[in-house]
Amino acid sequence: MTRLQMSRRSVGALAVVAGIMLAGCTAGSSSPASNAPSASLIASASPVPTTSGSAIAAPSDEAIGSLPPFACVPTVTIAKTTDRAQITAVRVGTHDGYDRVVFEFASGIPQTVIQAVLPPFYQDASGLPLAVSGTAFLKVTMTGGTKVSLSGGSTYSGSTNFHPAFARLVQLIEGGDVEAISTWYLGLNGGGCIRALTLTGPSRVVIDIEH
Repeated sequence: MTRLQMSRRSVGALAVVAGIMLAGCTAGSSSPASNAPSASLIASASPVPTTSGSAIAAPSDEAIGSLPPFACVPTVTIAKTTDRAQITAVRVGTHDGYDRVVFEFASGIPQTVIQAVLPPFYQDASGLPLAVSGTAFLKVTMTGGTKVSLSGGSTYSGSTNFHPAFARLVQLIEGGDVEAISTWYLGLNGGGCIRALTLTGPSRVVIDIEH
């Protein structure tokens, strides 16, 4: 596994302690959604392992101090800080004890819903079937989070289909980006819990999947 040394540009973070019990949960589960109390953290410059050997400078996706614990609830909602957040980067990485997905934005955080789901999956807005590898799945819906700029261009030109084959994260694939609503699917190797963090400097949504 290669390691990518992150820069020291990150200056702050807000942790939203949250998780999803994938084993036994479905999109139609009657278990109530819940959000645990938030905790302030500061982003550090710790190196983050990634699937790419490219030495592209990127902000740290780590946080100084103790990370919040993993928790298990069927749905997590992260409140927005802006009406429109332009996606500028998407990253995946692995650490001792968890795998990580990072969505980075030009400014602010979109309303983000993370939920356990079951196939079949379909592309937005074509309705064509979408194949996602794994045995358990998460859907990430970012309302106001988009790579499509107001001028019709794109603020993110990287991959929209990752196959990292980590301990838990098997695939990360975009389901669609329509009318400033972006959807992504995480294909996982077995069920587990997650935590969701928001980091600043730049703005990021971070999803950790426990091994």
